[in-house]
Amino acid sequence: MIRSTHYEIKTKDKGMALNRRYVPDLKKMAAACEGNYLRLNKLMPNFELGYETSFLISSDSSTSTALRRARIYLKVVESFKYTSTVEVIQEGLSPDWIQPPSMLVRLYHDARSAEVTCYQNQKRIQGRYEYPNPQMRMPDEKAQLNQFLAEWLTHCLKYGHAEVALDFAPTR
Repeated sequence: MIRSTHYEIKTKDKGMALNRRYVPDLKKMAAACEGNYLRLNKLMPNFELGYETSFLISSDSSTSTALRRARIYLKVVESFKYTSTVEVIQEGLSPDWIQPPSMLVRLYHDARSAEVTCYQNQKRIQGRYEYPNPQMRMPDEKAQLNQFLAEWLTHCLKYGHAEVALDFAPTR
């Protein structure tokens, strides 16, 4: 996860309060969103409304003796000429007390960019939050979610595998 050091800091300097607010790094944000668009294109080449795909990922933990798997679902829930919205859900591989990741990702086809717009049913993620706030969101919450999506999709590309029915019937 991206950790920002630009949180609001209050210090006393000669009787004056000095405030530094979190400022989003637009270059990093754009790079993460462009990378997410490319990763989603590898996992899901079709963005027509209703298209969906799923695949399995396995735990890469060497300490676990039992093979643990999770299923990742990708489904296009909105599709327009220049934008699409994809629902990304993971089932399994998480302890019962942790809600598995689920998010909505908006793809901008003309800009070749993808950003998280909803995470765990929390909609309207702002680019910056004052801190502290009632929802206890970090000032760089949006940047962290986009970085999480990048890491998650990279993991899916590295460890994911499709379930394909093999037909061994002879062909004539």
